[in-house]
Amino acid sequence: MAALRSGPGATGPRRRGLPAAATLLTVLLTCCVRCSAQIDKPSNIILILADDQDVHIGGMTPMKKTKALIGEAGATFVNAFTVTPLCCPSRSSILTGQYPHNHEVRNNSLSGNCSSIQWQKGPESTAFPVYLNKQKYQTFFAGKYLNQYGKKDEGEVGHVPLGWDQWHALVGNSQYYNYTLSVNGKEEKHADSYEKDYFTDLITNRSLHFLDDRSPQHPFFMMLSPPAPHSPWTAAPQYQKEFSDVKAPRGGSFDKPGKDKHWLLRQPVSPMPKTSLTFLDNAYRKRWQTLLSVDDMVELLVKKLESIKELDNTYIIYTSDNGYHTGQFSLPIDKRQLYEFDIRVPLMVRGPGIKPNQTLQAPVLNIDLAPTILDISGVNLTTLNVDGQSFLSQMAPTLRNGTARPFFLVEYTGEGHEKTDPDCPKLGPGLSQCFPDCVCEDAYNNTYACVRTLNKEHDLQYCEFADSESFVEVYNLTSDPHQLENILKSVDPAVLQAMNQRLIKLQSCQGNSCRDVK
Repeated sequence: MAALRSGPGATGPRRRGLPAAATLLTVLLTCCVRCSAQIDKPSNIILILADDQDVHIGGMTPMKKTKALIGEAGATFVNAFTVTPLCCPSRSSILTGQYPHNHEVRNNSLSGNCSSIQWQKGPESTAFPVYLNKQKYQTFFAGKYLNQYGKKDEGEVGHVPLGWDQWHALVGNSQYYNYTLSVNGKEEKHADSYEKDYFTDLITNRSLHFLDDRSPQHPFFMMLSPPAPHSPWTAAPQYQKEFSDVKAPRGGSFDKPGKDKHWLLRQPVSPMPKTSLTFLDNAYRKRWQTLLSVDDMVELLVKKLESIKELDNTYIIYTSDNGYHTGQFSLPIDKRQLYEFDIRVPLMVRGPGIKPNQTLQAPVLNIDLAPTILDISGVNLTTLNVDGQSFLSQMAPTLRNGTARPFFLVEYTGEGHEKTDPDCPKLGPGLSQCFPDCVCEDAYNNTYACVRTLNKEHDLQYCEFADSESFVEVYNLTSDPHQLENILKSVDPAVLQAMNQRLIKLQSCQGNSCRDVK
């Protein structure tokens, strides 16, 4: 039997007994049904989550393609914040839409509830991918998940969180080579071949394969979590000589003493020794180099969406789990602090209903990502136990009505070691993240909670520490954007009292009460 031909110039048998007019009518009706189905189909969503990418000290500078393809094609939020400046609790907030005091992930350790059995049985089981899966979304994850994911006695690689159809998750913390993945619950080891193993590119390639293999009848959600620009800052071979003359920016609070700040900020030597300056400049440059592969990822994804005719029906969200610092207040490198450089994150979104080239001022938090994604998918947000709120109304007011929050919370639980760090014997036990020049970036009593207000009248931050000093820091960021002056002793006592009361409410808030603080 001869094969039927198709394509231009092809001919084939016509159905017997069906007049030409009826054939045309059938084709038109079929087209109408398919077109209607296409219009009614929920939008696709892609969340790209960088690791430790700041926005305050130039972290978006290398991302030229990303800024053009997402930011300029949609909305850029210039006041986006993490509610806690550390990877695991921040990512847990992104997944659940909850403040850390509600999902109870305190830091990056198992004892701090990072990817623990308690987390898996509790907050993880109701994270937003579970709801997307119920909405018939095809879900795909690739990259770093939570710092302790896949570890022994916590489910190992066989644990695949609910809601994910395709799962390609890194075991442990960020790496670029020589890592282990859980691929749908099976162990997959990788070595140090750039072509086969470079982690950012592997995430990109597998996401493109997913787009090729997906079912066009259902929407998809993809979460891509590359390692960049987290340490060990291993750039792709073609980018290892880029930015050779770049140094960490020297303005603002760079190498300034931590005057009138929590004791952890008062202990660094200022000005910093040359060894610290050389180290942080190298780190700054390498961080930028690693981001160039993420920039390529965004470009390849956009091109793929165009080729499969899904770009116009896809929301693409780009952000980071927390910010970063390199020399601010003489702290060499890290995050974990309450200041702008650590809590501000990049956030850009493009998609249906979002006008291009928007710069939006309303404060948005990482706990808002889950409700926003679920809002896009059609989930009734009133049925959810989230502390955040959808920001779809901010970037696409024709689709939703909404208001900006007047106040929000930033909270952090410090990490320390029971034994004295050999690099800093004079500071005693209880510290962590110490450098050879005896500067420590964290401690048990680096535990704080801040209330922040950001509006046209004023931009204030009020923070209380859980330490023996009951230390308080207050900043007017309108007049002091680099937080150089703690105004605790000069601010109106009535303002202090009001901020303290708001902080108390936010520290115990849940759901609606987190959004309704006056």
